Amino acid sequence: MTEEIPLIPFTGVPFCRSEYERRHQKVFAAMERANLDALLVTAHGHLRYLTGYHGYGGYFAPFPLILAPGRTPTFVVREFEVEAVRAESCIDDIVGYTQQYDFAKECAGVLRRFGLQQDRVGFELGCWNLAPADLHALQAQLPDMRVADASRLVASVAAVKSESELEVMRDVMALTDLAVRVFHNSLREGVTEAEVSAIIEAEVNRAGGEMRPARTLVFGERTRLAHGSPGPNPIRNNQPAMTEMGAWKYGYAVGLVRSAVLGRHAEAESLHALAVDALEATIDAIKPGATAGEVDAAGRKVIERLGRGRVFRHRAGYQTGINWTERGNLSLEPGAGDLLETGMTLHMPYILFGDTGCLFGTSEHVLVTDRGAEVLSGTPHTLHRV
Repeated sequence: MTEEIPLIPFTGVPFCRSEYERRHQKVFAAMERANLDALLVTAHGHLRYLTGYHGYGGYFAPFPLILAPGRTPTFVVREFEVEAVRAESCIDDIVGYTQQYDFAKECAGVLRRFGLQQDRVGFELGCWNLAPADLHALQAQLPDMRVADASRLVASVAAVKSESELEVMRDVMALTDLAVRVFHNSLREGVTEAEVSAIIEAEVNRAGGEMRPARTLVFGERTRLAHGSPGPNPIRNNQPAMTEMGAWKYGYAVGLVRSAVLGRHAEAESLHALAVDALEATIDAIKPGATAGEVDAAGRKVIERLGRGRVFRHRAGYQTGINWTERGNLSLEPGAGDLLETGMTLHMPYILFGDTGCLFGTSEHVLVTDRGAEVLSGTPHTLHRV
């Protein structure tokens, strides 16, 4: 008598299956425009967008999602992770491999089964989670396969959010706003970065939310550290404090930069005032049909007109969604030709460099609408004074 194996309780995916099917169809349409016969998606954020699976098991080797018109979407994953992928994704066709060196053979087997061994296949060459050795091993299995760079294909689809996604992101922004209010209210002489961070996390958890694990929270001289993690450093009178943080849900992170001064700090106050002016000019430039480069230029001109171009040493912002951001996503940077569309979400962190190395500024997270930019945050981007 065969023993019956009990089913694992279904973990589920964040959105309904029809939402994922809608995303797949938009990717297929983008593939057709790019003249691709198939696409291998390997970036973790893009995989989560298209399947619901968080991708944590893919640190060891690629977990490609193979998409080809007329074929069932197929996930090639480690056998160790098969049940987790089945429970936490919308993909039914899952192929497992045991060791890292088996990846290319199993992946090539799927492409042969689909009759794609001589076709034009897109790869996310400019994203994380696909090493050159992985591609070389696959090409050795399929020497006639034609490789195309499709690094930005899924990103271009994911840039425009559905109503379901926007509902999640608005909920997350409410939690990020809570975190900002706690940050402001916790500042007092002698409190440490780590203590404030712990208070923030506790309050957001109490509200039913979750903070993104990696966050910037620095006081005083440590504002020189880009992406500085909170430590046992206390804030003193007449010192600045800055944070870049965000809550998240289903992988969607909605971040903000907010700053404060305990007492007075002339350099930080000057930088912040300039950051506000540049940010507001950038927000005013956002509208459907504007290029990413034009939006970047709007804020950059404000800074350069004052002869302070060296204080701004990065891009004006970037597309947001799953995993905060991904390589290959739309970037608001000089000369970028990507067109903004209604439904895109963008984060614009204006963090400026002071003469002493101090990094200070503010940001907004916006939704592109038919009328321009809708600011999602409810907390002012003005400087908080204690």
